[in-house]
Amino acid sequence: MTPAAREAAAIELLDRWLAGLPVEQALTLWARASRFAGSGDREAVRDLVFQAVRRRRSAAALGGAETGRALLLGLAREAGIRPEGWTGVGHAPADLSEAEARLLDAPLPVLTRSAALDCPDWLLDHFDAALQGQTDVILSRMRDRAPVFLRVNTARTSRDAVISELAALGIEARPHPLATTALEVTANPRRLRNSDALIEGRVEMQDAASQAIALDFAAHARGPVLDYCAGGGGKALALAAEGFSVSAYDIDPRRMADLPARAKRAGAAVKVLSGPPTGTWSAIFADAPCSGSGSWRRAPEAKWAFTPARLAELKSIQDTILRQCADLTAPGGLVGYATCSMLRDENEDRVKAFLENRPDWRCILERRLSPLDGGDGFYLAVLRKSSAS
Repeated sequence: MTPAAREAAAIELLDRWLAGLPVEQALTLWARASRFAGSGDREAVRDLVFQAVRRRRSAAALGGAETGRALLLGLAREAGIRPEGWTGVGHAPADLSEAEARLLDAPLPVLTRSAALDCPDWLLDHFDAALQGQTDVILSRMRDRAPVFLRVNTARTSRDAVISELAALGIEARPHPLATTALEVTANPRRLRNSDALIEGRVEMQDAASQAIALDFAAHARGPVLDYCAGGGGKALALAAEGFSVSAYDIDPRRMADLPARAKRAGAAVKVLSGPPTGTWSAIFADAPCSGSGSWRRAPEAKWAFTPARLAELKSIQDTILRQCADLTAPGGLVGYATCSMLRDENEDRVKAFLENRPDWRCILERRLSPLDGGDGFYLAVLRKSSAS
């Protein structure tokens, strides 16, 4: 596919997304119907689509409309370039209209703050309350794709060994300071999918901040660990690699469908619970359902679908999870409450509300990470129950 043909495909996909089709579904349907598109074409189209989704507000403002074509024109205008090959011939987008040509030649307008930061208007105050004067620089960084990170399974290998193994495949990776297990992939990340290191469980795809949060909790935990909101099991595998016996639970067991195979591949001691946990535990980790605002670079569609009603619903769910974990904790035990959110509403405010009603608990560690630290936005509070409880 020519660059213009890729842009035409991205325009079509963005129009489908704007009409209500989930972006991943649109991409999958297009790939199945476009057998002529090679892997490089599919990846290039995907990158175009996701960049436009990340920058929906600013691209629409600069492109003059909220259509797939206008979004790509807005991206081009911000970058100071003119689309090439838009001739309407073959699979290329139609030629620029006179109005579009004038728009591209015009000076860039001053955008509203929320549009310039590609943030829903209602969320800007929430970010300002949480990010302490760093809202603009953090949200600006969220307008671009996230780095690719690996977690080295240190129970089976070392970072240096993985770096050498990947280098033989032309994949460049370097240690990342956020976690002793973290590698940032700096070249040819798409070759990872066929690498023995990934297939055989020596590495897992996991954000560096997510790894850091798991290691912070591991430094305080003792005994078997209950991963209370296990999902796909990334934290469970990370904790198992640190030597813990981990039991994984999720209210929706379907989310854990791949976890047994992943654990076997990694040589990890992870037991998938078939029902709600019982008894008491000395250490419980809860990566609670949240807005995902710290990871919107990776899932930008969620940013535009998020609503005040959903935030209120999540806060109630998070409060319930903290109460449930507390009831399962043995005297002197720990709960690690984590989210991949950057909002106080889901983080500090939830912990404060919990502690106000639980005088037998105290917070022994609180950590907030943002994209300025290199990875996604994450929050962790490690809470200890009184041994006299």
